[in-house]
Amino acid sequence: MSEVKVSKIATRESYGNALVELGAEYPNLVVLDADLAAATKTGIFKKAYPDRHIDCGIAECNMVGIAAGLSTVGKIPFVSSFAMFAAGRAFEQVRNSVGYPHLNVKIGATHAGISVGEDGASHQCNEDMALMRSIPGMVVINPADDVEAKAAMRAAVEYEGPVYLRFGRAAMPVINDRPDYKFEIGKGVLLREGTDVTIVATGICVDSALSAAEKLAAEGVSAEVINIHTIKPLDKELIAASAKKTGKVVTVEEHSVIGGLGSAVCDALCELAPTPVKKIGMQDVFGESGSAAALIEKYGLDAEGVYQGVKEFL
Repeated sequence: MSEVKVSKIATRESYGNALVELGAEYPNLVVLDADLAAATKTGIFKKAYPDRHIDCGIAECNMVGIAAGLSTVGKIPFVSSFAMFAAGRAFEQVRNSVGYPHLNVKIGATHAGISVGEDGASHQCNEDMALMRSIPGMVVINPADDVEAKAAMRAAVEYEGPVYLRFGRAAMPVINDRPDYKFEIGKGVLLREGTDVTIVATGICVDSALSAAEKLAAEGVSAEVINIHTIKPLDKELIAASAKKTGKVVTVEEHSVIGGLGSAVCDALCELAPTPVKKIGMQDVFGESGSAAALIEKYGLDAEGVYQGVKEFL
């Protein structure tokens, strides 16, 4: 983690920029959008490669079907929409037309979680990782910042098979801007070593976890922090090894505590290292309208909320 966070960028911006960079290297990369190119930032790709961008209109289910067909003739299609529509509305098509035949389709889902803010509960998808985890063979990635989002995009293009990538609307601090950063599908990143408790975080909550660990350290609590950017396949070994060392695990996610990172971690620990676990996330509730910052604070996903959650658990 950088000593000073000098920049903030929304991972949906990272998505759009990465598409352009990868488009130059992969002439078979195509992008499909459902009348949301300005919001999902695929408009950046459209400007650079207008003949490789397809606006499917407000018809997400049809868009997934088109992408499935394109993948069978050698294209690398990126399906783009809000998470609520990409994972929610089009779930059947993602399952049956992409997952079942295990096609090389990538799903770029933006505006995930409560940080969508003022758009409200109808657009705040806190169930998408649970839905995508349930599809056999689907890779599920939730990057923490701009650096990780771009690295995840490259990994997704190089991977043969379906990938779900989760991006956010709100600008977030860049925390992985360091020379030794390496992204690998299915491998978590140990960001901070500790002995008293393990904090396993994903997406925008990684920054909160690191800040909470600093607050805990000031009180003599040594917290280990792990960034799990790939929810599936999960780095079970890294999580289990840390749990065996600290004896307590806290998961933090901008997602329902049902079916997401917390559930995946509990599944892994039940199998490899039974450990007490506290899940910080959306506690079986819908979100509400409000600024991203206010909602993240209200639902205990900011640094203070994670700090207090860990303290209560300990």
